[in-house]
Amino acid sequence: MTGRLDRWERLLERQMAAVPYVLLLVSAVLSLLTGGDPWITTVLVAVAIAWMWLVPRGAVYVAGLVVLIGLLCTQEVWFATFFAFIGYLHSWQYLKGRWRPVGVTATAAISVAAYNGGPPEPTPSGILTYLFFTAAIVAAVSLFSFVGEITNERSSERERMVARLEEAMRENAGLQAQLLFQAREAGVLDERQRMAAEIHDTLAQGLTGIITQLQAARQAEDPHRHLDNAVRLARESLAEARRSVHAVGPGQLEAAPLPEALRDVVTRWGELNGTRADVTVTGTVRPMHPEVEETLLRTAQEALANAATHAGASRVGLTLSYMEDVITLDVRDDGAGFDPGRVRDGGGFGLTSMRRRVSRLAGTLEIESEPGAGTAISASVPAVARD
Repeated sequence: MTGRLDRWERLLERQMAAVPYVLLLVSAVLSLLTGGDPWITTVLVAVAIAWMWLVPRGAVYVAGLVVLIGLLCTQEVWFATFFAFIGYLHSWQYLKGRWRPVGVTATAAISVAAYNGGPPEPTPSGILTYLFFTAAIVAAVSLFSFVGEITNERSSERERMVARLEEAMRENAGLQAQLLFQAREAGVLDERQRMAAEIHDTLAQGLTGIITQLQAARQAEDPHRHLDNAVRLARESLAEARRSVHAVGPGQLEAAPLPEALRDVVTRWGELNGTRADVTVTGTVRPMHPEVEETLLRTAQEALANAATHAGASRVGLTLSYMEDVITLDVRDDGAGFDPGRVRDGGGFGLTSMRRRVSRLAGTLEIESEPGAGTAISASVPAVARD
């Protein structure tokens, strides 16, 4: 098992090393197809490939990479859409200390200018919008990178614990192998899955909402409401990220019981997305174990996020049912629907995360959907009362 994991890690390293070149070539092809200057684009792409291949990683490398990103973005916005991601990644990876946000900010400033078609208009609103978008991107990249570092540190701590355990238990090879398996395969994998689920359920959904509000602000005559919503979402996402790092449950459940917390989440979601959303509670409401309530709340948040991002629904209904042995959450929307069979064959992380959360409590998750007929998600978990 360990050897297989090592092979997967080496394969992942090779794939990550190829990502910059793949994104560069994708950007170049799209640029040439949409009218970019073929000679200038080809020369700049060749220089970028040589720079990434030959120049040692460090401050000089990142500075040159950011300059090349800026030059490429003058040709077509596709380079800001795809290849600029490498500027964020390598700035954080190869710069140290205070220079990290400098590299990220420079890349963000170039990308935002490329999306705007050039430097910001010399007006207060134009400059303010430009700075706001740049700051939002820098904050998002920094937050994701920080959480990634926390995850790596936790994994390193577990690996150091395993190393000390190996030294202490060297005389008993059988017991050592069993404990190593439990610590490395169960502990590290479970922690990574937990962090991945928390990142998806908090940061990814929050950033999706922020992007939606910022895009709406660009088209609105009065962008202040959308900007205020984006700031609020950013603050809530930051708070949830801190809770996730410290393995604390959702903040909504600290202030209210599950039905009220669910209504609050649905109300906010409906206001942000301009979609009617209703909550119905049946049965006798009673306090459940914190993990049961957290699982159902996270499932509702993920289902709502999918309805907003993929379904295009005009109405969503949630039903929370308290029964004798189980508690069930049903989420239905009248959106575009999809083929559940294709999702099971390789669906997104959101549905996978929901299944893992529910299965961890010996519960079941059922999905009914078909193209054009909406989607129904039903999560059922044992009704374990609060201690």
